[in-house]
Amino acid sequence: MNSTKEFKSNVTSAELDDIKLSKPQYTKGMILFLVSSAIAIFVFFASITIGENSQIVFGWIFNFFVNLLGDAGFWVVSVIIGGNFLVQVYSRFIDKGKKHPKIAAFYSEDNIVYTLLNIIGTIYVVVYALYITVPNFVGPEFIVSGDTGGEVIPFIVLTVLWIIIVGAIFMPFLINYGLIEFIGALLEPLMRPVFKVPGKAALDTTASLLTSSSLSILITNRLYRQRVYTEREAVALTTCFCTVSIGFSYLVIDTAGMSHYFRPIFFSSFVLAFVMAAIMIRIPPISRKKTVYIDGIEQTDEDRKSGVKFDGKVFTRGVDRAVKRAYTANSIPVEIKSSLIDSVKVIPKVLSMISAVGVSAMILAKYTDVFQWLGVVFQPIIRVLQIPDAASIAPSMPIGIAEMFLPVLLIANDAAYLSEQARFFVCLVSILQMIFFSETASVMLATKMPIKLKEIVLLFFMRTLIAMPLAAIATHIFVR
Repeated sequence: MNSTKEFKSNVTSAELDDIKLSKPQYTKGMILFLVSSAIAIFVFFASITIGENSQIVFGWIFNFFVNLLGDAGFWVVSVIIGGNFLVQVYSRFIDKGKKHPKIAAFYSEDNIVYTLLNIIGTIYVVVYALYITVPNFVGPEFIVSGDTGGEVIPFIVLTVLWIIIVGAIFMPFLINYGLIEFIGALLEPLMRPVFKVPGKAALDTTASLLTSSSLSILITNRLYRQRVYTEREAVALTTCFCTVSIGFSYLVIDTAGMSHYFRPIFFSSFVLAFVMAAIMIRIPPISRKKTVYIDGIEQTDEDRKSGVKFDGKVFTRGVDRAVKRAYTANSIPVEIKSSLIDSVKVIPKVLSMISAVGVSAMILAKYTDVFQWLGVVFQPIIRVLQIPDAASIAPSMPIGIAEMFLPVLLIANDAAYLSEQARFFVCLVSILQMIFFSETASVMLATKMPIKLKEIVLLFFMRTLIAMPLAAIATHIFVR
């Protein structure tokens, strides 16, 4: 392969191994790798304490913009979601691609269901914005309630907007300049045979734990579209590895009155998430997903076996690949611009989906008995697992599909009357479920990940049923 900088910016690991760089080129690549990795590690993984609050730098940055806009942020979200609805209707039903073919292409895969969701999402956010900003405006309780729209719109929709924007600026430092190649080479011997995903996938999980599951899905989606992950790998990562952050896990555990058990619950969730991933990846529907990249090219045995063997050269191989990736990448401004463009494209659909599906799911949970009925199915299972208070905690098992915070909210008022084993069990299962429509499931659908709605629902219930016996074992070990 040429030694001049005439390389593709998205070469595979095997192709990186074949690249020959001159000493000046290697030095330039090394500097780019080290500087970019330092920026990424500082932003996404370094924690800073200001006053009594401690969080990662990324959290401080996106929360700064959330707080800067204040209540005006609700109108920004309303304009984005409402504008997306109007443009989609114009493009799909009026213009039909005659004057604006690029816009038509953008909405070409959206059917009438997406149009209806855009309408619903627009209604929800506009009503909530009026409720918050206009004196004496009384919105419908089922939309503006703190248990429905008041939970999803300010704490998820508004936050995800800035997670996407700020993440787009710093994501190239994380994924385009060698850090994932370095981590991938080190962890490939473990991740590939056990979880059937590349070693670099460990970065998605780490980002999810320290930042948010939305960011992790966006990282996976970007790497899938850059032809790093296959269809099967992308689905496996978004449904098995994108767990909620450490901070949110603590909030869930504390709400159930179990903060004194935070360490065993979180440690158990971390270990069991990987156990479940090893199981889920080997059974349908994930195992039936195609091992093809987004361009339709089949993943080869060479791609799967590259770097799997652990040897004494794994570290130097990782550094070498990282340096070559950094050198062959586009310039930092170009990569940030490309990342921002991609993110701006998904923002309207992601926010519309989260608003429509998330708030609707919360309304269903609060104002209907659907989850109470579904909970009856789980009672005998909980009893067999010898977890006390089965009748009281059974409805919390299926309700997590709406929002992962709901299971502990459902038992919070009765926490004083429930055993610690029951509460430990509910906390652990809710964290392990990982799929919920107020955020992760909606982001998967909005970004057009290669997974269908029915598969998402199926995977949620599969995860729940697999998580329950594992969580019961942990419960009996840690709570006597």
